Amino acid sequence: MDETHQGRITKEGIRIYSDADFAGMRKAGALAAKILDDISSLVKPGATTGEIDTAIETAVKDAGAKSATIGYKGYQHASCISVNHVVCHGIPGPKTLKEGDILNVDVTVIVDGWFGDTSRMYVAGKLNRKAERLIQVTHDALMKGIEQVKPGNTFGDIGYAIQRFVEAHRMSVVRDFCGHGLGRVFHAPPNVLHYGRPGTGALLEEGMFFTIEPMVNLGRPETKVLADDWTAVTRDKSLSAQFEHSVGVTSDGCEIFTASPGGKFHPTYS
Repeated sequence: MDETHQGRITKEGIRIYSDADFAGMRKAGALAAKILDDISSLVKPGATTGEIDTAIETAVKDAGAKSATIGYKGYQHASCISVNHVVCHGIPGPKTLKEGDILNVDVTVIVDGWFGDTSRMYVAGKLNRKAERLIQVTHDALMKGIEQVKPGNTFGDIGYAIQRFVEAHRMSVVRDFCGHGLGRVFHAPPNVLHYGRPGTGALLEEGMFFTIEPMVNLGRPETKVLADDWTAVTRDKSLSAQFEHSVGVTSDGCEIFTASPGGKFHPTYS
């Protein structure tokens, strides 16, 4: 990439980063992914979401990094942990996990000023068939979206690939939340929708950094936010799942900054 592109911003407000900036995102993404690998053994029936969050906070501090979520708009935890019909932004606390519960754990760390943001699904105990199918479709939908990330494609191509795949499996894509640009800030343009029409939206360019993080419901796509102003749940109480990677657009495709170092991104890895 031409170094003159460093710091350029597109007409849509999307920052174009330099080759050197990829190194910073790799470090931040790798730490976030390793933390999610390391907590996998803590997810089991009888554990509380608060205990898992405490372990995450400790891991962030031990790595000499910072949590991006502690203090963000008043939020006081190092993770969001969303169980069963919670779509996203579940607040860790005394809730005890039961056999068969599924949960998304979402972590964002700051390493040398760079933000690494990722989430993945876990299961407490044995995974039931219905939840397993939801998790598999959500995981594969993320990967379908990532396949569309290359210069010359559009953000609409990403959303369309995810939506088409999910709806072919008679599930629904959440519309109320989306992916986002990141880098030296937590949230920046663009909004990365997980639905859409091919060929629409901004063109992808080498040097763009953003998250793709589809939320998929077994039932209808509508959500509501609870009185705590954070926790989003499915309106019809159907199960929901989510996977998230941070990616950077390269000259011929993309780099996933938050790949699991231990191959544990999918909960059936063992």
